[in-house]
Amino acid sequence: MLEIRSNLIKSEVQNMNDLKKKVVIVTGGTKGIGFETVRAFCEQGSQVILFGSRKETVERAIKNLANEGKKVVGYYPNLNNYEEIEQLIKKIYEQYGHIDILINNAGISANKKIEDTTIEEYENIMNLNINAMFFISKAVVPYMKQQKSGVILNTSSMVSIYGQPSGIGYPTSKFAVNGFTKSLARELASFNIRVNAVAPGIIKTDMVAALSDKIIKPLIQTIPLGRIGEPRDIANAFLFLASDMASYISGIVLQVDGLAKV
Repeated sequence: MLEIRSNLIKSEVQNMNDLKKKVVIVTGGTKGIGFETVRAFCEQGSQVILFGSRKETVERAIKNLANEGKKVVGYYPNLNNYEEIEQLIKKIYEQYGHIDILINNAGISANKKIEDTTIEEYENIMNLNINAMFFISKAVVPYMKQQKSGVILNTSSMVSIYGQPSGIGYPTSKFAVNGFTKSLARELASFNIRVNAVAPGIIKTDMVAALSDKIIKPLIQTIPLGRIGEPRDIANAFLFLASDMASYISGIVLQVDGLAKV
C-alpha cells in the first residue's frame, strides 16, 4: 500500500514537472494573486513574463523576486492598445520561440451603486477586465495554433456565480470572462489549446488584509472552510490547470472560494 502511494506521489511530481521551461505570461503580475502566481510558476522552473500597469510596480516586483533567487522578465504595456500588445507578444515569441501559457489576471473591481457609477468608471472596468483579455488572447492564439498546443487561463470571481449587491460593472465583467472562457475553449479545442478560468472567493490580498477584525470575522463566518483564502490557493489552481494533470479539462470555471456564499 505504501509503495502504491509512493508511486502516485512520484507520478504527480513528474506531471507537475511538465511546467519546467514553459514560457508563461501573467498579466496583473505585480501584486496579490498575480504576483503569487508568478512566484509559483517560477518555483516550477517556468520562464515567467509578468505584465504590470506601471514601470515602478513592475521593477519592484522583479526586484522582490530576484531577492528570492527568482528571475523574471517584466513589461508595462497599455493593455487596451491592441497594436502595442501585438508587437510585444511577437517580441516575446521571437525571443523564446514559444508561448505556452497565458494567464489573464489583470483587472479592477468596483463597489459603487449604479446611480453613483460614472460612465467612465464603468467603461474602465470593461476595458481592462474584458477588452484587455480579448486583445492579449487574440495576439497569443496564432502562435499557440502554430505550436498546436497552449493553455489560456482567466481570472474570474465568485461574484460571476453569485453577483454582488453593488458595483455592477465588476460582476458583469466577470460573467463575461466566464462566457469568453467557455466559448474560446470550444473554438480552440481542435488545436490542442485548453482554456479555463479560476473564480476566487474572498482572498487575503492587500485590500482585504487591511480590513479590521470587525469586518473580517463576520466574513470568515460565511465560509464553511473557516478561513479567508490565500493568494497561493489561487496560484495553485492555476498551476494545476496549466499542467498536464489537467490535460482533459477545458472550458471550466473552477471555484476556489472555500464554498463561500455571498
